[in-house]
Amino acid sequence: MQENIKTGLLEWCRMKNIPLVGVAAASRWEDPPFTPWMPESFYPRSIYPDTRSVIVIGLPVHLPVIETTPSIYYHELYQTLNRLLDEYTYKIAEWLNGMDHPSIFIPRDGYGSIDVLLKKPVAFFSHRHAAYLAGLGSFGMNNMILTPEYGPRVRFGSVFTEAELTPDPVISDDLCIRCMRCVDLCPSNALQGEMYPEGITDKHACATYSAGLFRRSISPCGVCIKVCPVGKDRGLFHRENPDLYSSPEKYPEITRGWDHVRLYGGKD
Repeated sequence: MQENIKTGLLEWCRMKNIPLVGVAAASRWEDPPFTPWMPESFYPRSIYPDTRSVIVIGLPVHLPVIETTPSIYYHELYQTLNRLLDEYTYKIAEWLNGMDHPSIFIPRDGYGSIDVLLKKPVAFFSHRHAAYLAGLGSFGMNNMILTPEYGPRVRFGSVFTEAELTPDPVISDDLCIRCMRCVDLCPSNALQGEMYPEGITDKHACATYSAGLFRRSISPCGVCIKVCPVGKDRGLFHRENPDLYSSPEKYPEITRGWDHVRLYGGKD
C-alpha cells in the first residue's frame, strides 16, 4: 500500500512539473546526523505528533533571474515560488487526506515579516533540514542545501503525513567544493567560512541586509545562491564560468541585462 501511495505521489508531482521530491521518516529528526542539531521542539512529531513521514518537494530558482539580484525580478520569482510551494504542498496533503492518511502542509516561510526575523531569525520548521533528511541534497558553505540538479537554487516545501512511506536515502556525497565564492561575495559578511553546522550563518546580519532590500522592494538577497558553481543548471544556462560574478565587467554582454533590470521596479 505504501509503495502505491509513493508511486502515485511521484506521478502527481511529475504531472505538476515538480522536479524534486523526497521522503524522510519522521524518526530521522530524532537520530541527529550531526551536531549541533536543532532543539526537539522543531521535530515534525513535536509539531504534529501523528507524523510518520515528511514529504519534501523542491522548485528551481531560474539562474538568469537570480543573477539580477537585488532586483524586482528575483523578488517576484521568490514570491511566485513560495505561492506555488504552499499550493502544491496543501494539495498533496489534501490528496493524502482523501485516502484517509491524515496530512498537513507546512508553509514555505514560517514568519510574518522581515522585521520579525530581525528579532527572532528562526522559523518554526526548517525545510532545509527536511530536504537534507529526504535525500535531496547536502549542506554547503552557504548553509543552504546544494542539489545535483540546481545547486542551492531551489526552494523547498514540506508535508507532514501519517502515511508510512518508504524513505529515500540521505545523500552521502558532499556536493560543496569549498570554492568560498559564497563566503567572499556575501554583501553582509554573514558567512563564517566553515562548513555547516560549525559555520552557522550570522542570521541577524543577513536579516538586517535583507530588511534594507525589503524597504526598497527588492528583497531577498540571494547572492550566496547565485554564485555557487554547483548544479547542472549552470550548463543549461551556459554559466559554467562562475568568475562572472567576481569580475562582471569582463562580461558586458550578460551583465548589461542585469543593469537594465535593476533600474526598474524598486525604490532608490
